[in-house]
Amino acid sequence: MAKKIEKTNAARLLDRAKIPYELIPYEVDERDLAAAHVARQLGEPIERVFKTLVLRGDRSGHFVCVVPGDREVDLKRAARASGNKSAELIPVKELLPTTGYIRGGCSPIGMKRRFPTFVDASCEAFERIYISAGVRGLQLRIAPADLLRYAEAATAELTQQPETE
Repeated sequence: MAKKIEKTNAARLLDRAKIPYELIPYEVDERDLAAAHVARQLGEPIERVFKTLVLRGDRSGHFVCVVPGDREVDLKRAARASGNKSAELIPVKELLPTTGYIRGGCSPIGMKRRFPTFVDASCEAFERIYISAGVRGLQLRIAPADLLRYAEAATAELTQQPETE
């Protein structure tokens, strides 16, 4: 018999909004919380597994960037997208008190407060993407348009394109 998957706050919020999604569990490795590990566990290409990052802008305060797991956020692009001159990632120790989520389990859905949210424009190339369900070991598979609508998010070029050989 399959183990019952506990719904997270993010999943309950999507249920309430009648937004379709799937909860997909994966095996957690506390020593490797990287998106590449998650993608391997899911058997999915890493560019479909998005990570949620929380930044602080010099003008706007906190905002959220959701970027593909194989890329790093470009701080200049993130600042520009959010209407800031500069931006920086918040320290990991500020993540839980700011969002209610821990590293490796931070979802753009259901944070303590709703922050301006930007999703890398590459999401539009996929029918479904993966984002954290709000706990380590569980991902949400969701249509990018549904994520954008629910999170009141905008798409933006938030990363440098990966270099080709």
